[in-house]
Amino acid sequence: MLTWNDVIRFSTKGNPTPPRRVEKSDEEWKKILTPDQYFIARKKGTERAFTGEYCEAHDPGLYACRCCGTLLFDSSLKFESGTGWPSFTQPYEDNVVAYHNDSAYGMVRVEVTCNVCDCHLGHIFPDGPKPGGLRYCINSASIVLAEKVKA
Repeated sequence: MLTWNDVIRFSTKGNPTPPRRVEKSDEEWKKILTPDQYFIARKKGTERAFTGEYCEAHDPGLYACRCCGTLLFDSSLKFESGTGWPSFTQPYEDNVVAYHNDSAYGMVRVEVTCNVCDCHLGHIFPDGPKPGGLRYCINSASIVLAEKVKA
């Protein structure tokens, strides 16, 4: 289980090795994403709170990166944070999310991206539920419910 100390270590000393790499040109990304998805996922935009497709979704399954299809989060680790964005406590695997210090807009935060294709996912905060205490605050435009778990 990742902790805030792990997040800080990754953001300052380097991220885990990704399972693979996917790289495309801006033109290639624009062909497969809507303009809103492109702005959020590739240009580090943010969707308005409480407007994302998965903000209040409760379907079981696995969430994947919208850009490259890498499995990023399990719906069983999704929780209602009240922030207006889908929130998760842990990534699907330790090496699928990358962490970057972000001091934009006069704030100090840690940005999270897909470790495979560099898609901007959102940010992570140390105010999630126990036991890990992490809150991955993710833009719906950057993820897709990729697999539904059979009941």
